[in-house]
Amino acid sequence: MNSTSVHPETEALRAEICRVGQSLYERGYVHASAGNISARTPDGLLITPTDACLGTLMPQALALVAPDGRHIAGEPASKTLALHRRIYAAAPQARCIIHTHSRQLVALTLEGVWSQDDILPPITPYFVMKVGHVPLISYHRPGDPHVADRVQECIEALAVRGLTLRAVMLERLGPTVWHDSPAQASAVLEELEQTAALWRGVSPRPAALSAAQIGELRATFGAQW
Repeated sequence: MNSTSVHPETEALRAEICRVGQSLYERGYVHASAGNISARTPDGLLITPTDACLGTLMPQALALVAPDGRHIAGEPASKTLALHRRIYAAAPQARCIIHTHSRQLVALTLEGVWSQDDILPPITPYFVMKVGHVPLISYHRPGDPHVADRVQECIEALAVRGLTLRAVMLERLGPTVWHDSPAQASAVLEELEQTAALWRGVSPRPAALSAAQIGELRATFGAQW
């Protein structure tokens, strides 16, 4: 596929992925070649190349992948491509996925998370509203296909309860988040990382919001909790 046959939305997403990647890198959410970003496009799927630094991404280097997984253009896709494709299949509303090795969240998995189903308690309204439940995915090597199975199970388990999952935490690796645009997915990631920093940094640790307080957020803002 040559550049003239690529949908204009795909080209705009190339620039947006690079912008978000650079922003996350400059603010310390990713380092070295850790992390990856993908986005749905009318042509299929854009994803960052394998071992790419998110701080120095080049738009035309991003891998363009067909819906069936075939490589169309750009450099070789991230080794997490299979996981991204499974998330998009299980969560049709997702338009962008971001995975990082964010320090506070990785440290949380080393110390011990709040629970397997919720790595953090609902301690702030914006965490409840913007992030929601975040289950822990037990450790697997990077790129292990069993991770995709577990993430799909988590998405489906919440869907049965009428809830939308927006993030999972890969033990010892980092968060994987998704939303309807690169900017929105980045906002989920940032809220999640900052909530982890609050939870780890406050002593004694704060109580969770009450059921009544969470119910108010659900009724007023549609919070997914």
